[in-house]
Amino acid sequence: VQQPVESGGGSVQAGGSLKLSCAASGYRNVNGCWAWFHQAPGKEREWVAFIYSGDRQTHYADSVRGRFTVSQNSAKNMIYLQMNNLKPEDTGMYYCAASQFNVVGAMCRGRLSNSSYYWGLGTQVTVSS
Repeated sequence: VQQPVESGGGSVQAGGSLKLSCAASGYRNVNGCWAWFHQAPGKEREWVAFIYSGDRQTHYADSVRGRFTVSQNSAKNMIYLQMNNLKPEDTGMYYCAASQFNVVGAMCRGRLSNSSYYWGLGTQVTVSS
C-alpha cells in the first residue's frame, strides 16, 4: 500500500468551500476505516470525520457536523472531504488516514490508535476572516 496522498487544500475566505481528496494506491481493505484529521497551528491532531468502507457509514466531530461531508470512491481507493461554510478555526493541516487492516464498523468512530493507520503527509487549509 502506498502512502495516502492528499490534495485540494488552499486559501479561502470565511464562508467559502474546499474539497479535499485522498488517494491510497493499492489499498485492499474492503472493511477498512478511512479518516480525516485536522491539526490547527500549535495544537494536537484531532479527528474530523470517519467513513467505514464496509457500509459507508460516516461519523463527524461536533465542530464540523453539518458543514463537512466525507465520501468514498472504493473503485479508485479514494476518499473526499467536502468542506462548506469554512471558519477561521478550520485553518490547519488536514491529514488522510486509512486503517492498516479490516475492522468492524464500531471501531471506525475514533477507537483505533493512530498507529493503526497509514498516514498521508497532509494538505494545508487556510481560512481568512
